Amino acid sequence: MLQDSKDKRTYDAIVIGSGASGGWAAKELCEKGLKTLVLERGRMVRHIEDYPTASKAPWEFEFRGVVPIDKRSGIGAAQWKREETMHWAMAEDEQPYIEEKPFRWFRGYHVGGKSLLWARGTQRWSDFDWEGPARDGYAVDWPIRYKDMEPWYTYVETFVGFAGSRDGLDVLPDQVVQPGFELSCIETYYKQQLKEMYGDRHLIQGRCAHLTDPQQIHKDQGRNKCQNQNMCNRGCVYGGYFSANASTLPWAEKTGNLTLRPDSVVESIIYDEQQGKATGVRIIDRHTKEAIEFYAKIIFVNASTINSNAILLNSKSTRFPNGLGNDNGLMGKFITCHNYRGKGYATFEGFLDKFNDGRNPGHAYVPRFRNVYSQETDFLRGYAIGMSGSRQLDGNGELIGNALRDKLLNPSYGLWGMSAWMQGEMVPDESNHLRLSSDEKDKYGIPKIIMSVEWKENDNKMTADFVQQQSEMFERMGFKNIKVEDSGAPPGSDIHEMGGVRMGNDPKTSLLNKYNQLHHCKNVFVTDGACMTSGSTQNPTLTFMTLTARAANYAVEELKKMNL
Repeated sequence: MLQDSKDKRTYDAIVIGSGASGGWAAKELCEKGLKTLVLERGRMVRHIEDYPTASKAPWEFEFRGVVPIDKRSGIGAAQWKREETMHWAMAEDEQPYIEEKPFRWFRGYHVGGKSLLWARGTQRWSDFDWEGPARDGYAVDWPIRYKDMEPWYTYVETFVGFAGSRDGLDVLPDQVVQPGFELSCIETYYKQQLKEMYGDRHLIQGRCAHLTDPQQIHKDQGRNKCQNQNMCNRGCVYGGYFSANASTLPWAEKTGNLTLRPDSVVESIIYDEQQGKATGVRIIDRHTKEAIEFYAKIIFVNASTINSNAILLNSKSTRFPNGLGNDNGLMGKFITCHNYRGKGYATFEGFLDKFNDGRNPGHAYVPRFRNVYSQETDFLRGYAIGMSGSRQLDGNGELIGNALRDKLLNPSYGLWGMSAWMQGEMVPDESNHLRLSSDEKDKYGIPKIIMSVEWKENDNKMTADFVQQQSEMFERMGFKNIKVEDSGAPPGSDIHEMGGVRMGNDPKTSLLNKYNQLHHCKNVFVTDGACMTSGSTQNPTLTFMTLTARAANYAVEELKKMNL
């Protein structure tokens, strides 16, 4: 009976996590014929039927979206404490962590993970990004380059579907795109002025994971055109933007090779000393608190950066007393994120004969322009800038009765405004790390995570440069009421955590090889943000998905050769 039970818990592959990268691992492995178990820490979320507030109008909520205090008690993550998105909120006791230094940790504990909640910005990396560490000597050299990733970027982009433009910029390679979302007149003005005044700076349509001209591959997924509702974080019944729930997980399920198990808190990966490889995954059932083991030939770790690090660090054995594959002691170190501290806003007194109508789920984007071709500043690497220009209604929201009716029927508008926010590359530093507590555990009996990440001098200099440069750009273009400042937001505010299980050629200085395999445990692959050697200035999710597709196909080939 025990053997029969074990057989039922044995698969060809196990994927830990069901988000953007985990969904891609599931799709690729299932398509290639592997019986695949996907373990998700949070609850089940089914596409369409489990989006309770999708497309609801404000008046359909009892208190127009405000949630009474008693219903918010015990809920973490303040940004989800409205009725529109309350279904994504997480209980404060679900996974408490220790902030040795201030850090915001944003999570999505449900099937689909943060792929249901992301901002959907998607840009390829160029060799300016892949070669960054080699150029300035900070962080180890990446074991791959753009030529290794280019065909896989195309592969992923074709399946996912992205809106944007082809801009011919060497700093931001062109990609497979559908028509982008139209720039407003103020954004178009900024684009023209930026090119004339600076030459090497460009404003483009932000590339984003939305369908504007669905192709057959997207229709086959059951997805349709983006409706520009801008209610994306409630869940999209149209599948207009990419999520694992709308795309990769259903695709994997169609193969008949997928088993999805929600409510499965992964405690550790099981390592067999005699076989010299990982043999399975140990979970704690979220409801029963029962420990259960599942077995497989290969394991993909896609639990998101911080949790992937924690799972590997907690996977201890006689062979690996400091965590699975952690012979060099570097696991959990060199944690990075993106620097979003710089924020700006200004108004413009022109174009008063125009206003913007409708909604745009994307925004404009200025690719990195600092330290691209040479080291020109007193800080390393650079930053991109997100931008959004619009004209707001000028009115009193407290009006009622006839006055309110007249205002709605005869709207008036204020000045055009332009927002700007930096997305800076954080240079990896060994002192920025996470580790497991030796004496505090969560309610599942798993060691708590200690976060010890802080901004360094390079981040401060970069933020100051953004404040100076963005202020200057606004001024030269004739904007008024300019306010650009350092918000002081702590690390993690960008939700782009990366590193800790970095890729590299040398097992002495890295944990993973060029195919995302652990150097010292070849049948374990890490392809989410934990694998990142450095962070670039681009949004990272497209690269996570692309690395995953590449690694999954390699893993299947190695399995066929009996190398795993």
